[in-house]
Amino acid sequence: MTEPKRSLRDTGAPGLTPALLAAALALPGVAAPTATQAAPPERAQLDVRYLRYQDSQPGLKRITASSPSVGLKVPINERWSFEGTAVYDSVSGASPRWHSAVSSASRMHDERRAGDVRVTRHWDRATLSLGGSTSSEHDYRSRAMNVLGTLSSDDNNRTWTFGIGRANDRIDPVNGIVVGERKRTTDLMVGVSQVLTPVDIVQANITHARGSGYYSDPYKSIDNRPRERHQTAMLLRWNRFVEPLGATMRTGYRYYTDSWNVASHTLTGEWVQPLKDGWTVTPSLRYYTQRAASFFYDTVYDPTLGAPFPIDYLSNPDGIRSPDARLSAFGAGTIGLRVAKAIDRSNIVDFKIEYYEQRAGWRIGGAGSPGLDPLRATIFQVGLTHLF
Repeated sequence: MTEPKRSLRDTGAPGLTPALLAAALALPGVAAPTATQAAPPERAQLDVRYLRYQDSQPGLKRITASSPSVGLKVPINERWSFEGTAVYDSVSGASPRWHSAVSSASRMHDERRAGDVRVTRHWDRATLSLGGSTSSEHDYRSRAMNVLGTLSSDDNNRTWTFGIGRANDRIDPVNGIVVGERKRTTDLMVGVSQVLTPVDIVQANITHARGSGYYSDPYKSIDNRPRERHQTAMLLRWNRFVEPLGATMRTGYRYYTDSWNVASHTLTGEWVQPLKDGWTVTPSLRYYTQRAASFFYDTVYDPTLGAPFPIDYLSNPDGIRSPDARLSAFGAGTIGLRVAKAIDRSNIVDFKIEYYEQRAGWRIGGAGSPGLDPLRATIFQVGLTHLF
């Protein structure tokens, strides 16, 4: 089967977070900052990056994606700052083979243009920022606004973070299954960062989102999902400066659960090691495990109709169900390495490579979903940061 276009939302591996495919560790609309800066940056910063993504399943080279981006942070004056990012994604290849059959993969190509801006007011121990973002594909458009505030203690050892966001999406698939469908999401976030010792800092964030509207995949013949989704995520981070080596250890844990019965755990670790002559190397590891949604169906097909119909399709053709592997039970691991070089006080170049692999049998806490082929991905990123 050939489809001239598919949505970018149909490209990503579950649990994988390359920049062009997935949200940050917070839920949509509100970002979870890793640090708080009460004062505006002293210098403007320009980031130019290029990301290349490739994934595959056994016997099937799947998605190839390229994503150039430009980011800018500018101090306006002593109390105000501005930042913005523009991204262009180009994706092509075969859509995911959900089960162990090459015929279930179709051809696709799509492009996405996205951008976000943020204006921040700075006080001595507090900040308040207003942000907006937009993302457009041929069949999907998203607009979002958010407000984020921080408040630090008198000694600046503790910082509270509060955020609220609102996203409004419009879905118009090229096959005309639906026209002008909407999805709206409101999310709230509260967090705290605490300096424990001169070499230890910890952070905790909780985010809750309530969404309603069209969540089904219009490009799958049997995909009917609930029209509401409530999501909660808890993020814990611990950074420690290892003084004898001049290195920084970064660790994190994220727990996620939602009203679709999906639950996941994510463990991350990084070691930031400065070297001579302005070099820095950062190896990283990440493990992800997920429980399947209550309405995900495995490769058990109707005995009369055969594939790809679920076993109760004849008696309940409009039932809530989905074959999307991103809603299945699985485990995944990522290993990465970032190398950066400070050319001078104003320019830094960096290169990052990650390898990702996902398997049903790698799930911890229960069996993974049967009949799903492994998925592998590599992500390359090169960047230049210029301060002026």
